[in-house]
Amino acid sequence: MVVALGSNLGGERGSSQAILDEAVSQFDAAGLTVLKRSSWWRSAAWPDPTGPDYLNGVALVETRLSPTEALGALHRIETAFGRERGQVRNASRTLDLDLIAHGRTVLDRPGLRLPHPRAAERLFVMGPLAEIAPEWRHPVTGETAAALAAGATVGRDARPR
Repeated sequence: MVVALGSNLGGERGSSQAILDEAVSQFDAAGLTVLKRSSWWRSAAWPDPTGPDYLNGVALVETRLSPTEALGALHRIETAFGRERGQVRNASRTLDLDLIAHGRTVLDRPGLRLPHPRAAERLFVMGPLAEIAPEWRHPVTGETAAALAAGATVGRDARPR
């Protein structure tokens, strides 16, 4: 399973890095075993670069949870870190956990699309994924994480910290 992590509001924990580090430490208790994690990457807020910069990363995760159960576990972790799901898409947030892929599963249902429909175009997702699993292949296109990172069109300023 591939999970993307992001934060651009420090909240009660003071910094996005503190939130991301602590969030990863909560995965195991939620039935999500982190096998590998990228470094944290910094990028301008998107689509409005006037917001605070984001820290992003990717984790390769092993789980026995179904895609729906895994997404529920990620949402519970987000909530514990002060994430409020609102009406504004791409708004600033304390913690964003996106289920990018669950094995080779392809789903398209309300509330859960796999693989994540926009991840392949985002350098702040594909860059960290290519860092830890360059040969990972997109379940639909078959392109590698390295190739997707090279061709990403969104968040081109993303760089490892």
